[in-house]
Amino acid sequence: MKTAVLVAVNVCLVITSALAVDRSKFRTCQQTSFCRRHREGHSRRLYEYELVPDSVHFHGLRHEKESEQKDASDVEDSQAKDSKESVWSSLSRRLLGKDGVDNDGVDNGGGDVKDSFRGTPATLTGKIVNTAKDTSSGSKEELEWSLHAMMDGILRMRITEKYGVPGSAHQNPRVTYDELVLNETDEWKESGFAEWVKPTKEAAAQSDALLKRLAGMVEPNADPSNYMALHYGDGEIDSATGNILLIRVKPFSVWLFREANIEAGPAVVLNSDSMMSFEVRRFKDAPEPEADESEEDGDEAEEEEGETPEKEIVGYWEDGLAIYADGTREEKKTESEEEEGEEEDHRKLAEEDSMEGLDRQGLWEEKFDSHEDSKPYGPMSVGMDISFPQCSHLFGIPEHASSTVLKATSGEGAHYKEPYRLYNLDVFEYELDEVMALYGAVPLVVSQSTETETTGVFWFNPTETFVDVTQSQESSSTHWMSESGIVDVFFMPGPDPAAVYGQYAKLTGTTPLPPMFSLAYHQCRWNYKDEKDVYHVHEKFEELDYPYDVLWLDIEHTDGKRYFTWDEKLFPNPAEMQEKLWSEGRRMVTIIDPHIKRDDGYAIHKEASAKGLYIKKKDGQIDYDGWCWPGSSSYLDFTQEKVRHWWAEQFGYSKYGGSTPSLFTWNDMNEPSVFNGPEVSMQKDLKNLNGDEHREWHNIYGMLFHRATGEGQVMRNPEKNIRPFVLSRSFFAGSQRYGSIWTGDNTAEWSHLEIAAPMLLSLNVAALSFVGADVGGFFGNPDAELFTRWMQAGAYQPFFRGHAHHDSKRREPWMFDGTTLNRLRHAAMARYALLPMWYTVFHEAEVTGMPVMRAMWMQYPRAQMLYPVDDQYLIGSDLLVRPVTKQGATEVEVLFPSKDLWYEADSLVLASSEKPDEGGVVSKVIPTSMDSIPVYQRGGSVIPRKLRLRRSTHMMKLDPYTLYVALDRESKATGTLYMDDEETFDYKSEGQYAIASFSVDLAGKSATFSNVVELGKGWSSSIDELATSRMVERVVIAGLAKRPGAVTLEGQILSFNYDEETKVVVIRKPAVSAMKSWTMLFS
Repeated sequence: MKTAVLVAVNVCLVITSALAVDRSKFRTCQQTSFCRRHREGHSRRLYEYELVPDSVHFHGLRHEKESEQKDASDVEDSQAKDSKESVWSSLSRRLLGKDGVDNDGVDNGGGDVKDSFRGTPATLTGKIVNTAKDTSSGSKEELEWSLHAMMDGILRMRITEKYGVPGSAHQNPRVTYDELVLNETDEWKESGFAEWVKPTKEAAAQSDALLKRLAGMVEPNADPSNYMALHYGDGEIDSATGNILLIRVKPFSVWLFREANIEAGPAVVLNSDSMMSFEVRRFKDAPEPEADESEEDGDEAEEEEGETPEKEIVGYWEDGLAIYADGTREEKKTESEEEEGEEEDHRKLAEEDSMEGLDRQGLWEEKFDSHEDSKPYGPMSVGMDISFPQCSHLFGIPEHASSTVLKATSGEGAHYKEPYRLYNLDVFEYELDEVMALYGAVPLVVSQSTETETTGVFWFNPTETFVDVTQSQESSSTHWMSESGIVDVFFMPGPDPAAVYGQYAKLTGTTPLPPMFSLAYHQCRWNYKDEKDVYHVHEKFEELDYPYDVLWLDIEHTDGKRYFTWDEKLFPNPAEMQEKLWSEGRRMVTIIDPHIKRDDGYAIHKEASAKGLYIKKKDGQIDYDGWCWPGSSSYLDFTQEKVRHWWAEQFGYSKYGGSTPSLFTWNDMNEPSVFNGPEVSMQKDLKNLNGDEHREWHNIYGMLFHRATGEGQVMRNPEKNIRPFVLSRSFFAGSQRYGSIWTGDNTAEWSHLEIAAPMLLSLNVAALSFVGADVGGFFGNPDAELFTRWMQAGAYQPFFRGHAHHDSKRREPWMFDGTTLNRLRHAAMARYALLPMWYTVFHEAEVTGMPVMRAMWMQYPRAQMLYPVDDQYLIGSDLLVRPVTKQGATEVEVLFPSKDLWYEADSLVLASSEKPDEGGVVSKVIPTSMDSIPVYQRGGSVIPRKLRLRRSTHMMKLDPYTLYVALDRESKATGTLYMDDEETFDYKSEGQYAIASFSVDLAGKSATFSNVVELGKGWSSSIDELATSRMVERVVIAGLAKRPGAVTLEGQILSFNYDEETKVVVIRKPAVSAMKSWTMLFS
């Protein structure tokens, strides 16, 4: 018996080891020189910054300048402008894109300086100097500083080197990517007013009184003359609705106050801990020995002392481990080996610190594993501490397999030893409760507090970034450390979640309304083998009346991993196959990855090579050659518009043979993943076609690939009027503009189901709304219980797809027993019934920027108990979802915000009716069966549904609506229903849409349920025809205290049923359109 137990334990250990990330492939902060230098203040003595008061210049606002009257200070400013080396003349060129560079970074003949700045002009500018005795460069360091006051309270702070100095290492600007990441400039407007508050010598000066008051709040016994401020906002200057940025001259720090809530203290603080660092570029003191010419970018593994002779490598797997000619595979390092290596790193650092207090390793070249980074420009990192006083809950900076609320990585009681890392990577079999980098990165953090309310900070830097989090009961602090780039920080002062997301939308855009089919269920597997397999799966869904909209094909559908091709033996008639599925309302998706097989007989490669579209080796001349699914591969440079356009052209029906309008796209491996590269990605010293190093644009590569693919789907149709659908694994800030995202290669384990909601909520915190986790887990084999619970949870996540690895057993719904099949079908049907609500919430997201899948605090910012909650969430404002994520669970805890009533979503039975409290929360233990998960509708809402069982969204298009009304404590409710053609851009370009706004008031004698319709101009002329296809067939109202005497509509008496026990009334066949205004009367 003991032997049997021992065997079982050993098997479990093997499985655990097999399904675990190979940590030796991925760097820690200790193994990353710039992070190691700056973490926990190791190099703090090299950086002591102060603002030079005499350099500060107030530029006012562009829209005010014509009416400005010049006073004495203006005269002084104009004299400064006339100076040959004036601050303004240099900054206007270097920071504001003028006199040589416009807002898109185009050289207009004013010099060689090109800074790709996009945005509003600077409001305040000046010079920051490093006064440390020993600087990182060994010489005097000057930085240029600007503040840009924008509409809606947004404030931008930008710090760069002093560009344009002939012969200096920083003669040319650092690489920035405003035009590739930030929103179109027509969304950017200056603030309504701005004034520079500076100290004076006048006894009764209001400016001195303000500075004294604010300075005294942030520093005991502060000297007001060491401070200045920028007061800005959208209303009247004396309306007390603006914001104030308090600026300390020496040492340099800034505090952002909301004018309406000054007494609460600052919402955000920068550099209060003096952790700002800016490694100014310099020339290398002495030439280093040249690398061995026989080595090519570190692609080939070096033989280390004590190792056995190298075997012949014939390939690589996705985990980055080599495949040898003898059929064996490279073994991953054990945990003890990894720990031993980390201990050695710590030892070396300790020795260096003891000798000179500084860590100089990795400044000019750096090695990890067998790969070398030549770092020709030397150390270029930037960093800053950003604090949130009176706030103990921070969110954002995805993607990590961890809780939605950020946990401490530094300081006493830290949950993690490593900082959160932002560096897009293909992490094979990622582990949970980790801060390791994953597939995407969004450097946005949002703070939530009852005292300082909601605030957002966007650290706009696409290079590798580490973020330390330190927490106390009084405040939370973050330390941002980026490998290169500039300091470019956007403040979003809120003060509530809706305001923060409106502000962030101005900067990076919103999620465009997806086509309706993409919100339905997607069926995927690596791989459906051939056309026969595709038809079998499709016909089985048909046979079982199981709704689905899209069938997916993975990499095996291609001719030898050559994208835009088909395996002619397995898929001889791809267009016919797509047309067959489309005839029954289904679409298809094929995978297209960024790695291009290096094969001269492959048209895509041949043309890309001939046109010079590939990323180059570090010499900037030779096409980079890395290893991915096809073997030897090259990678297109999607940072270039001409390359993105060329890629988009490949989706044309004449070029992508076998494609049809019902075929859409899946972008995978776009971190980019390179099996034989450092950390399973590209070397950092590779070059794009502009000669910029990969380290500068690594984190935006996947987003630009995603963007180009979406543009291709639009371009392929003559009218360019069909909305695209593209799924991507990799992302950055702004990816919400281009399509959907999923959480990558999860595992069929309960822990991965449990982490799905926190990960998806974290993505929504970063404004990525169209997101999902693969139902069932990619790796492994879920049993019936796990798969059922995952399908039930997946039905309430924005992107809803089932997916599986090729080694996993087939797990289509019919592969389980009959009872399980019925439960799975019921979960899918629940999703389809709520599609009108999903579509409406996505429309709201496009208009307002508010996330679709919301953490509870986003809707209830005063309920502090809900801040850390990530095992339940809201869809929009009205649907509360609590997935069941524990094996064998028969009950779950649900936290109900007591501000509102809550009804069970399907039966509309009242579930929570506690005393109203703005910040109150009620905990209830809810019994759960295997048939469903707890879902609740908020009292005071109207949710539209479609209840007729159909097998796809295409077949549901003309079906009537059922309106579910949940009354609040005052017997009132409101809601909206958004309608358009569900697939084209006509809702934008032609005004072909309608928005029904429902308002219910059943409290008084004149009880009514009314609909007021906003009709787009494109539909106004055909309203009568369209109205018949948008009918309401049923109204269900919950919370009605007593049976109504009668219900009438336009003089017609309507039939209804009333349930005395549940207090639910059902009005059947009101014969009214959702597209026309009307009023029901209750008596």
